[in-house]
Amino acid sequence: MTIDKKKLTIQILAIIGLILSIKLAFIYYVANYEKYALSSFCSINDFIDCDGAARSSVSQFWGIPLAYWGILFYILVLFLTFVDKLKQIKFLKFLEVFEKPMSYIAALGTIAFAISMILAGLSLFKIHKLCILCLITYFLDLTIASIASSGQFRLLVQAFKQTILDFIDGAKKYTKTFIVLMILGISFLCYSGITYNFVPHVKRQKSIMKYHDIKFNPYRVKGNLLGKENADVVIELYSDYVCPICYTNNIMLHQAVKEFSNIKIIHYNYPFDKECNPYISVNMHPNACFMAKAAIASRNQGNYWEMNSLLYENQPKSKEDILKLTDKLGFDKTKFMTDFNSKATENELEKELKKAIKLGIDGTPTMYINGDRYVGVKPYYELKEILIEHGARKK
Repeated sequence: MTIDKKKLTIQILAIIGLILSIKLAFIYYVANYEKYALSSFCSINDFIDCDGAARSSVSQFWGIPLAYWGILFYILVLFLTFVDKLKQIKFLKFLEVFEKPMSYIAALGTIAFAISMILAGLSLFKIHKLCILCLITYFLDLTIASIASSGQFRLLVQAFKQTILDFIDGAKKYTKTFIVLMILGISFLCYSGITYNFVPHVKRQKSIMKYHDIKFNPYRVKGNLLGKENADVVIELYSDYVCPICYTNNIMLHQAVKEFSNIKIIHYNYPFDKECNPYISVNMHPNACFMAKAAIASRNQGNYWEMNSLLYENQPKSKEDILKLTDKLGFDKTKFMTDFNSKATENELEKELKKAIKLGIDGTPTMYINGDRYVGVKPYYELKEILIEHGARKK
């Protein structure tokens, strides 16, 4: 294969890769930011799912969507196939540092393929999803590297050595420009990798998971009041003690009470447990009714909110487990069990369920902040913005 044919083949492959990367960038945007968009053509089932892969945390690297990295890679490959002609232009003389373009393409293609294999592993074993378009680009990267090195491992090793040597020589020749570009590049990557502003869905996931991974509520309070009695911002919360994201939301609300001076949380039980909730069709959270009754009974001993935190953290399965929690709280066990089994507690739970049904609640956590409805858990930075919009004031 002549050099011209080699370049032409690489250019065609790079253009195909560029088109696929642009399509993946579009899929990424729609999957993460278009709430009512239809599934993409390559989302076939739970496993072969481009949309699911695009929504996952592995769809980015250093705070930048992988599709954008792909676009950059294929543009760079195309640039290198034309660099010999470009550096003949007078004002582009500095491109003379690119002495062996094919070596650079071989090295970059190999690196891109190696990274692709890592991404494939994450897709298969971490998120259990396969993106077909991504898979095609992986083989394009390998093919580009193979063609650029003429399919010879010896030439590939030589290409890496040549790339490193030319990189060092270019840095020495244009030291000031190199330093400026490095500072700009590293600064940009630090910004994107720390803030995740270019991948807000990942920023949301990481913010929520930060609370999800906490094993002990560090903001827990004692008593039946969470917040200020005569608060300007009242949050009516409907939740389920077996619901994992309710646990996360619970910690966030406790933190908000520590940070804001004029908010109050009122908690209502909505357990997804058919033992006490006749309004659900599937028994999703066994023991949720059991824990709801324990929470209500704890009000009579003046420590609803600390029991609330202990229920989320310990997930008791029996009365023996509950009694262990009452030991931690210093409750009168006899009184607690009397209240736990009382008709009054049963009636209170039924009252809370009916209130939730009247409001049309079908998922937890659901919050009403001064009457405005919010479903699901929010990242803490979003929750704070919402509270401030409703008049919350920082301490």
